[in-house]
Amino acid sequence: MVDVSGKAETFRRARAVGFVTMEPETLRKILDREFSKGDVFEVARLAGIMGAKRTSDVIPLCHPLPLESISLELEGADERTVRIEATVGLTGRTGVEMEALTAVSVCALTIYDMCKGVDRGMVIGPIEILEKEGGRSGHFLRAETGASNACRTN
Repeated sequence: MVDVSGKAETFRRARAVGFVTMEPETLRKILDREFSKGDVFEVARLAGIMGAKRTSDVIPLCHPLPLESISLELEGADERTVRIEATVGLTGRTGVEMEALTAVSVCALTIYDMCKGVDRGMVIGPIEILEKEGGRSGHFLRAETGASNACRTN
């Protein structure tokens, strides 16, 4: 692990986005809450939050962090695509990009798990950082012409 003990504590925030593409009928069933396992978006949201909190348990060399905020937003981006956006924040000595990416990944995997009985052809991805702020490297904001924008318009 990188030694961060000499770094100043600053506010850190990261936003990540990911997509799950599926058959239109699968997304309709999600939105109409027709899955016997429960509300797919709400279960996936909770799984993503839990994933962010456990990032250091699954990604080698990640610092365990006292996260101060985690939010996940899920929406139908079009008739085939679920868009997942996670925002993670804390005041600390290291960034939270991995926690935001993990939140999106676990959320997407949960959607797949809950829906695989009706649609095994779902595709997860891309997953990427949209924004990162705080720390020595400063502010990063992905241009809207990246893969995330392309997927939103499918």
